[in-house]
Amino acid sequence: MSDHLSIEPVGKHVSKWGESPRFWSNSLFYVDIEGHSIIRLCLDSQDEDVWDVGERIGAVAPTHDGGLLCAGDSGIFSFRLQSGEKKVLVDPESAKRPENRFNDGMCDPSGRFWAGTISTTKQVGNASLYMFDREGQLHKKIPRVTNSNGICWSEDASSMYYIDTPTKKVMAYPFENETGNLGTPKVVIDTQLADIEGSPDGMAIDIDGNLWIAMCHGGAVIQVEAQTGKIAKKISFPCVETTACTFGGNQYDRLFVTTGLHKTLREPDAGKVFVVDGLSTHGLPVVPYKGSI
Repeated sequence: MSDHLSIEPVGKHVSKWGESPRFWSNSLFYVDIEGHSIIRLCLDSQDEDVWDVGERIGAVAPTHDGGLLCAGDSGIFSFRLQSGEKKVLVDPESAKRPENRFNDGMCDPSGRFWAGTISTTKQVGNASLYMFDREGQLHKKIPRVTNSNGICWSEDASSMYYIDTPTKKVMAYPFENETGNLGTPKVVIDTQLADIEGSPDGMAIDIDGNLWIAMCHGGAVIQVEAQTGKIAKKISFPCVETTACTFGGNQYDRLFVTTGLHKTLREPDAGKVFVVDGLSTHGLPVVPYKGSI
């Protein structure tokens, strides 16, 4: 049965470069990397709160005690919504600033925070993917990447899916949930070979194990069968820079998509969050960081 979709912008905030949407406590949290902000959109009231964190911020994850764990220019840091208190916890690439900064990130099924860096000067292999464990220790998990981006896990926690954007590939790693160890990866899809416009950016997974991949510079989100690499669906948006996506809503059946502003194109809804309704699937709840910070 085909989906009858509606695609609408939600909220009033316009991001320079929206990313890292996470649905938590009936609100959508996301970041504006170049706007140095965390945004919270309450779905019931449509109220929006914006926090200026004073730096480029690539990822945000809820914590089990009501705060946020973030990754940005200054490394991985905690952020308290009520007070605005920010505390840097670890900063592994301080020597590479300002060329490198943290980019996308997400918690794994055991509540460890994974976040990777980006070489903004596109130095190939000069960035890495890290795991921040529940004890507050940092582990370099995948070295020699260039633009660490989308990351998610299968419902049974046996696979981790990961994107290093310039490769144009989505990789699947065997995943050991108890330790966070990774096995030998395989390619799920090469979007360049598949002739998909744009570059793979942020990513989500649904209950059926399909990947939903935002194609930056391509104005679309594609649904990919993780086991076969087959493209099952392509959803187009009225702006080119589709950056990331997540499932949310009471049944996790709404797909929220962040966007950014194109350097030259003037697009009326660019920088807004879009919500896709009418999908015949749903996603998985976000896992909070389960360590003490």
